[in-house]
Amino acid sequence: MTTIITEAIRDGNTYDIAELVQSSLDSSTQPLDVLKAMTDGLDQCGKKFESGEYFLPELLMASESFSEGMKVLEPHLGQASLGQAGKVILGTVLGDVHDIGKNLVGFLLKSAGFKVIDVGTDNSTEVFIQAVKEHQPEVLGLSALLTTTMLGMEDIIKALDSEGLRQKTKVIIGGGPVSARFAEQIGADAYASDAVEGIRKIKELVAR
Repeated sequence: MTTIITEAIRDGNTYDIAELVQSSLDSSTQPLDVLKAMTDGLDQCGKKFESGEYFLPELLMASESFSEGMKVLEPHLGQASLGQAGKVILGTVLGDVHDIGKNLVGFLLKSAGFKVIDVGTDNSTEVFIQAVKEHQPEVLGLSALLTTTMLGMEDIIKALDSEGLRQKTKVIIGGGPVSARFAEQIGADAYASDAVEGIRKIKELVAR
């Protein structure tokens, strides 16, 4: 059954995944084993995306399938299984309401064992600073899809510095107009061109 669940997640089967997860639990499969099967499916999808075999629609369908499965599985998981890998805040900067990439990163992070605090879209610098103070994450992920809004990323990093929060909080940025050069210019710790790279970079930042 767990192999079928892995394949369902990998192939973005949003129609059957809830039933498959419930059937697996009903047959006494351990919740953590079901979770591993689901994360294996996302991992396989991610590898196919990196190799060029899958594209963004397949990645989005896999993340949606994972989300549907988690609705059934999460009540059966102990708190110890969640957030073991670290804590990440995600959000889109002020003036920008695009969130597909951010949401996909969030799904993939959760599947990798991270606790994710998503503050949503169109966030002021003050919102990000307050979230960092409250949740004390290892990583803050900033997203922007407009050249006019990405400049706000630098303001957030400067505010983290002035509030004494920068040393404990790594910053990764992403989005259409953003680049590695821009990340270096504003003092961000990392840049990711897509969701799969973002997960890898966040894991590296947490491991430092």
